[in-house]
Amino acid sequence: MSRSARIALVVLLLAALTALAACGGGGGGGEAAPIKVGAIFDLTGPTSDVGAPYAEGIKGYVTWLNANGGINGRTIELISADYAYKVDQAEQLYSQFVGEGVVAFQGWGTGDTEALRSRIAADQIPFMSASYSANLVDPKEAPYNFVIGTTYSDQAIIAIKWAMDDWAAAGNEGKPKVALVHHDSPFGQSPVEDAKAFAEANGVEFISMAMPKGATDYVAELTRIQEFGANYIIIHTVSSPAAVFVKDAKAQGVEAKIINLNWCSDEFFIELAGDAAEGVYGVQPFTPPSVPVEGHKTPTEWAQANGKKVDVHFIQGWYTMDVMTAGIRKVIEEGKEVTGPNIKAALETLTNYETGGVTYPISFTPESHRGNLGSRIYQVSGGQWTQVTDYITAP
Repeated sequence: MSRSARIALVVLLLAALTALAACGGGGGGGEAAPIKVGAIFDLTGPTSDVGAPYAEGIKGYVTWLNANGGINGRTIELISADYAYKVDQAEQLYSQFVGEGVVAFQGWGTGDTEALRSRIAADQIPFMSASYSANLVDPKEAPYNFVIGTTYSDQAIIAIKWAMDDWAAAGNEGKPKVALVHHDSPFGQSPVEDAKAFAEANGVEFISMAMPKGATDYVAELTRIQEFGANYIIIHTVSSPAAVFVKDAKAQGVEAKIINLNWCSDEFFIELAGDAAEGVYGVQPFTPPSVPVEGHKTPTEWAQANGKKVDVHFIQGWYTMDVMTAGIRKVIEEGKEVTGPNIKAALETLTNYETGGVTYPISFTPESHRGNLGSRIYQVSGGQWTQVTDYITAP
């Protein structure tokens, strides 16, 4: 072979390898090579209070898995970085990690997950995150996104369903009035239209309003809610503003029942809100450690042995990685190459995947990546979350 021909052959091989890496195929390696998975975490940004324990859960699961033989002898190489909740930084890190050959990805927020959606599809990289936006569950729109938490829309609908039942059980006539207050962001806005449509279809009077960024009190919002005559208030934000809101509600003597959605139904909310947290309800897709289930055993034992704190977000991160690993494991057991398209196809066959009671059984299909259809209602009692209902599912 001539020198020019050899050079041409090398160029072609390099081009083929680059194309493979860009199509979810670079990090599967050979039969014994580590499986590369990318991840971005908020460790120092505005959601780091919940982002840090979630990240510890993902990293803890990988460490535990690798120490226990990996996936049929293959370890996971987790390539991760803090993106401080900045969308541009998320996009940069995503590109970097895909260039390094990851075959799957763990993300975090709604803004960055939705911003990356088309690139994820083009690169054929299966992607899970802590965003439960309903925009991510339709494979026609987001073919490589998979959602393991009950969507924000479903959580809000579950809250309204429960409010209707609770209202009737108390002997009240007609339907309750419901107010939804939410974070002023794509994350906060995500469930509003679906919740409104469900409420109106069921004869429930409904209002919604954004919680101003940087607000030190929510007196104005609560005044408007009281004028509306709300019987139930749904809060869709993170723990810090939710705690301020319930303290203000208590100070103003608000009698409406308050229902937090998942990002403020955590231990941090109770810590911040103190006595005002007592009696608050929560829609939570992940069973908190204060309600022990079999699925808590392994992550709790690992965390205690490694000096890590266990809360609902640690458990949430652990099982998000567990579900992703279930797809990778299926690819390996079927003797296929570990590539993005193969992991996607494997995840789409998961049916009633059990997490030991931590979540509603997880199922994906080629037609729906809405893996989790149900959440339980919990209530703060004695300074911890206690279970009120079994799983309630959304239509």
